[in-house]
Amino acid sequence: MSESPAESPGSQIHEPIFDKFAEDSGTNETPNSELSPPDSPATKIVTLADDKRANARALAASLSLEEQVSLLTAADFWRSKAIPEKGIPAFKTSDGPNGARGAIFKAGTKAALFPCGISLAASWNTDLLFQVGQHLAEEVKARSAQVLLAPTVCLHRGPLGGRNFESFSEDPYLTGKLAASYINGLQGQGVAATIKHFVANEQETERFKIDSLVQERPLRELYLRPFEIAIREANPWAVMSSYNLINGVHADMNAHTLKNILRGEWGYDGLVMSDWGGTNSYVESIETGCDIEMPVSTLWRGAKTLAAVENGDLSREAVEKAAANVLYLVERTKGSDMSAEVAEQEDDREETRQLIRDAGAEGLTLLKNEGNILPIKPSHKIAVIGPNANRAIAGGGGSASLNPYYNTLPLDSIKAVAKKEVKYAVGCQTYKWLPLAADYCKTASGEPGVSLEFHIGDKFEGKPRVIQQRTNTDLFLWDSVPLEVGNIWSCRAKTILTPKTTGLHTMSFSSVGAGRLYVDGKLMVDIWNWTEKGEAMFDDSQQQLFTMQLEAGKPIKVVAELTNELRPAWRQKAEKRTHGNGGVRIGYKEEDKKDYLKEAVDAAKASDVAVVIVGLDGEWESEGYDRMTMDLPADGSQDRLIEAVLKANPRTIVVNQSGSPVTMPWADRVPAIVQAWYQGQEAGNALADVLFGFKTPSGKLPTTFPKRLEDNPTYTNWPGENLKVLYGEGLHIGYRHYEKRAIAPLFPFGHGLSYTTFKYGKPTISSPTLIEDGKITITVPVKNTGSVEGAEIVQAYIHDEKSRLQRPEKELQAFDKVFLKPGEVKNATLKLDKYSVGYYDTDLLQWIAEEGVFQVLIGASSADIRGKCSFEVKKSFTWVF
Repeated sequence: MSESPAESPGSQIHEPIFDKFAEDSGTNETPNSELSPPDSPATKIVTLADDKRANARALAASLSLEEQVSLLTAADFWRSKAIPEKGIPAFKTSDGPNGARGAIFKAGTKAALFPCGISLAASWNTDLLFQVGQHLAEEVKARSAQVLLAPTVCLHRGPLGGRNFESFSEDPYLTGKLAASYINGLQGQGVAATIKHFVANEQETERFKIDSLVQERPLRELYLRPFEIAIREANPWAVMSSYNLINGVHADMNAHTLKNILRGEWGYDGLVMSDWGGTNSYVESIETGCDIEMPVSTLWRGAKTLAAVENGDLSREAVEKAAANVLYLVERTKGSDMSAEVAEQEDDREETRQLIRDAGAEGLTLLKNEGNILPIKPSHKIAVIGPNANRAIAGGGGSASLNPYYNTLPLDSIKAVAKKEVKYAVGCQTYKWLPLAADYCKTASGEPGVSLEFHIGDKFEGKPRVIQQRTNTDLFLWDSVPLEVGNIWSCRAKTILTPKTTGLHTMSFSSVGAGRLYVDGKLMVDIWNWTEKGEAMFDDSQQQLFTMQLEAGKPIKVVAELTNELRPAWRQKAEKRTHGNGGVRIGYKEEDKKDYLKEAVDAAKASDVAVVIVGLDGEWESEGYDRMTMDLPADGSQDRLIEAVLKANPRTIVVNQSGSPVTMPWADRVPAIVQAWYQGQEAGNALADVLFGFKTPSGKLPTTFPKRLEDNPTYTNWPGENLKVLYGEGLHIGYRHYEKRAIAPLFPFGHGLSYTTFKYGKPTISSPTLIEDGKITITVPVKNTGSVEGAEIVQAYIHDEKSRLQRPEKELQAFDKVFLKPGEVKNATLKLDKYSVGYYDTDLLQWIAEEGVFQVLIGASSADIRGKCSFEVKKSFTWVF
């Protein structure tokens, strides 16, 4: 199974399957903002020492109150505020966790698209995460940014979380260790990490208003712990507060979590920024420790902050401290560099391509492989079937989205290896919304996409102030409205759509603010005063559909009118503002009368093996909303497809692309299942590498796959009611819940198979006792007993035999990934310390390691324990951080 360049889907197949939608050069420029011109004086007022923290404090103290306050809110959507006359440059931020996308939401500068967070976590490889951080740093620099808004370390409290794909795991230890490596790789290259979202932000439903009611022990032991580990081991230069409330107080002004724990107990002295639009006060948030409001706004900071200081409601000391924290990040990322910001660039590196491909293959998780149906032989006749087989399902939706350098598709990557003709059938359609119209659209000048004509004010008055071009028809404009048009604007999106076939075709339209759609001058959709909310663009209307009889090759003119006036209209009074974000989405689908299921069955019957590629995508799994069900969309169509293909060909392999668990009613009958996650721009190649055995799968589940939604720990209290969600499961999320309740999952936490086999030897322990400042090392010999190279992830779970307070049955506290050639033996090394055995005592208000015996359970998964050993804490001890 060794790598064979002649047969594996290599670089030679990149070109045919690139996304060919090149962005017009004019749209790659970042929005204008208050930046220092090249000839700005670059003099620092105070430089007491080389210590960046001391410099920042001294500089902050030298500024006037007005200057200090100016630093506490952003200059635009992405940047901090510069003070050129004082030699203070701005820093620029960029989303997100799986790639640095730059200043435009989806259709901006092309960028490297890495595997999503849960896929990286499935590798259980801290060295890999470090390398990902290093490469992301170079991507951030290419976007002319200095701060990456990542990693996301919120936990998978339940399987329906809309951003589970973006986060790492249900387990706080695994999450924290991976995050620390990611951050160290990133910041080692001089780019700031922004660990997010602090804290208890495990759902998207009502995310701005939901109150997470969580007791102190689970808050400490679960939801704060990834942040704690990362801050102790990597010290991220920035922390992003979350939207939600925590026990009645918004996160950006929560004294318990921000001031007492983060700033106090943990001694964190970096920058805390709000999530975008996540500031909720102008006194409490600054006093508590939220330093900068993102993005630019006059809602809370600015004049209100000055007035609060003058009135004595806000201390001058708190303002200066916040300004110093902003300047500290400036010092760390920009220093005194006052040079003008250069335009965003592409930096498509071969070494980054290869890393993404390797990371994708390492995250792929083989859940089942009866009869060793995998790997596939290239000489076999192969049917590739499914709604995700010929699409780039490379990432989830929301702020993790970006415009990748290219995409690799499963179908093309499989064809590049197969020796015989590959039969393809889509099998079923799974659209949540109508597909985007972009593939059919050109501007009046013949360029792909849409032209945007922006007017100052919301009445379309005068000539357009700015004209932009976008390649997409998903036009959520929250981060890319030209500053020249101000805070109140109107826009016409114009395109020419040319049908490819004749038929009764369907279009769709939705709008964030006020919106109308015209076709050849005729008003087709008027949702200027819409009231029913949708999901496509966080704050949009429901999708409106209509049909038209169109002729192949005969173009139609499509014009969308939109403004950023708030909708529904009642929000204006409730939120005390009239305007906000704007944008529209234009969808289009041509009529077809194919029998997709019959095509799939025929292809399966004619083949030696059928590969059915199903799952979710960025519409079904996204920031902004949670999933409503664990079932595969839509309406059972994918489950029916799998059952039909399996009946036609018992040698059926199911590949599921999703960022969280899905219901698999066919799991006991399908011989092979691969969990493929969202693998980024190399998704097709990474999958082919594993399917054909050029690389042996080594991923293991970082989250439990339950059999039914009803089995999961949050089933009775998700997503809450009356803007409150009770974390009623307490300490028992993920595998802790399934073991406590003796509920067998479909696939347990830590599970993952290989094309080889491994034998565990007897563990040896370095010491029978653990003292307060001591460490214990457990060594486990692992042998590759198969015929191909492989990697095994050895997991160590701690069980406290006797505790004053209730504890989970076991908790992951160490892991090691060992890479082995056939017949080779290596030691897995598992290191434990006081953090491995402690729990948070709410009487002591401290962590405690209680005296007594602790078992170490050595497992290939949480349910597959291969060995045991134990040690003792002779005398209880406590600590704070």
